[in-house]
Amino acid sequence: MGASGTVTRSTLRQQIADALRDEVLAGRLQPGREFTVKQIAEQYGVSATPVREALFDLSAQGLLESDQHRGFRVHAFTVADYRAMVEARALVIDGVIRGIFHGPGPARPQVAAYRDALVVVRRRAEEAARAARGGDLDILIGYDLRFWRELGALVGNTYITDFLHRLRVQAWMFAVPYLRGDADVRDRLWKGHTDLVAAITLGDCDAVRAVLDDHDAGALDWADGLAAADPRPPATGDER
Repeated sequence: MGASGTVTRSTLRQQIADALRDEVLAGRLQPGREFTVKQIAEQYGVSATPVREALFDLSAQGLLESDQHRGFRVHAFTVADYRAMVEARALVIDGVIRGIFHGPGPARPQVAAYRDALVVVRRRAEEAARAARGGDLDILIGYDLRFWRELGALVGNTYITDFLHRLRVQAWMFAVPYLRGDADVRDRLWKGHTDLVAAITLGDCDAVRAVLDDHDAGALDWADGLAAADPRPPATGDER
């Protein structure tokens, strides 16, 4: 919002990008769905310029594909893509853990410097855990993304934070169509948020690694099961 209270173009661009990303994560814009700048502009009742900018932003994040003649298409990630996301995420986070727990000086004083910020992250973890227990996928995704971005911000490196956030969004984008059709969705959701914060707060490197390794192993096992069954995501029946 500008000083006068009006919506600026840059804000509108971000609002449209956020709204479309939410539509994709909710499964309402399914992989392969095509649309034009004109269609989105009419849907939101805005001009074409901020819509075009928002769509190119989402394309740069790997969520959309741009076609000069057909407009834009929601990117369809494969099981192999998902596995690569999990593996890349694990490698980067492993480097972050080494920096926190094996940098100059003992681990506990370093972690102590994050203690106030970890109180906020812990609240986000508890909210994500409640959503997971309730099987509320939309709420879980929102809190999960905020949890990881706020936790990643403790590293103080925006390149790492942005990279991990992008991988997290893409991973959820791949998973949502499968999770929507899962009768017992809770078994497909990670509930280790609070355990991870507790381990970091204690400065327990082994416990941190154990929580993350369990999460990554579960994600890779799930991907293997999908590949063995049918790597194509199911239709949710909610496409529009």
